[in-house]
Amino acid sequence: MRVLFLDLDRTLLGNDYSPKPAKPVIESFLKAGFEVVLNSSKTLAEQEYYRKAWGLKGPFIVENGSAIVIPKGYFPFDVSGRERGRYILIELGEKYLRIKAALDDVAPKYGLKYYGNCTLDEVMAFTGLPENLARLAGRRDYSETIFAWERSGFEDLLSERGLRVSRGSRFLGVTGDTDKGRAAVELLNLYSRLDRVESYAVGDGENDFPLLDVVDHAFLVGTLRHRRAKNISSIDELLGVVL
Repeated sequence: MRVLFLDLDRTLLGNDYSPKPAKPVIESFLKAGFEVVLNSSKTLAEQEYYRKAWGLKGPFIVENGSAIVIPKGYFPFDVSGRERGRYILIELGEKYLRIKAALDDVAPKYGLKYYGNCTLDEVMAFTGLPENLARLAGRRDYSETIFAWERSGFEDLLSERGLRVSRGSRFLGVTGDTDKGRAAVELLNLYSRLDRVESYAVGDGENDFPLLDVVDHAFLVGTLRHRRAKNISSIDELLGVVL
């Protein structure tokens, strides 16, 4: 069994956030028998939008490793977690309200801007998201995204409160004590109960490094370097490497 973890922003998605350009690539991996798992900073609501566009049916990982989302009945064995609609959630991160409260405390001193203290128009201006996706991005469960700050130093204050700050391709993510790699290992352990697993991952930012550390084959889009990852120019190049 081959399991492929894919980041979204700047890996599968361009600046317009459209799912259309990546659809043929996703279809090629599915036809080749890969289990395609989105592993992104994006929320459950955002990832549902892309999963529907790409025809993905399996588990996915949300908000920088804060939760593994497994469709009920996907695995032929019981999975422990919290039920939410048609999903079982394996929650590894911190609740959003605690993270927002910590940011609200330090935001005035450091000039922080994030989903929880921005208007919808501000979110759209910072991110470039269209309105429908900006609304989905605001439906947060376990993390925040810092778009802008006036001075540094807040990272240490958040760390003292047990929170983790990680750098993505453009922004800073704030989560509990988890990451994309930890969530991937938990999910790979479930897949390994089905068959022997060969794992792959593609990302583009520093917040992908914990994921690249734990898979068999790691790839980075762009020029950022990681000790275990092969650099590729785009997700399309990966097709020629692994298929």
